[in-house]
Amino acid sequence: MAVSQSSELACVYSALILHDDDVPITSEKITKLVAAANVQVEPFWPILFAKALEGRNIGDLICNVGSAPAAAAAPVAAAPAPAAAAKPAAKEEKKKEESEPSDDDMGFGLFD
Repeated sequence: MAVSQSSELACVYSALILHDDDVPITSEKITKLVAAANVQVEPFWPILFAKALEGRNIGDLICNVGSAPAAAAAPVAAAPAPAAAAKPAAKEEKKKEESEPSDDDMGFGLFD
């Protein structure tokens, strides 16, 4: 694992530990946790993580991993459209069923 990846991972774990203990996430506290774990990180990582997480709800970030904010808003706005489009599709299916010839129309049935 590259040094920057282990630095990032150490800061992520430190931030999660602080959040789990209901402690405000600051660069100083991240630095102390990383030092206690004997992990060497570049000095800008704790500052970067603390600023990135400042004022954020960490619980929401954890629950929404992998979903973009724009992608989450799009289905809400588009939800009424599929329901409206479903009605004409149902009418079209009925028309197709009626236009298909059945065995009864050909003068014989399955058991004749």
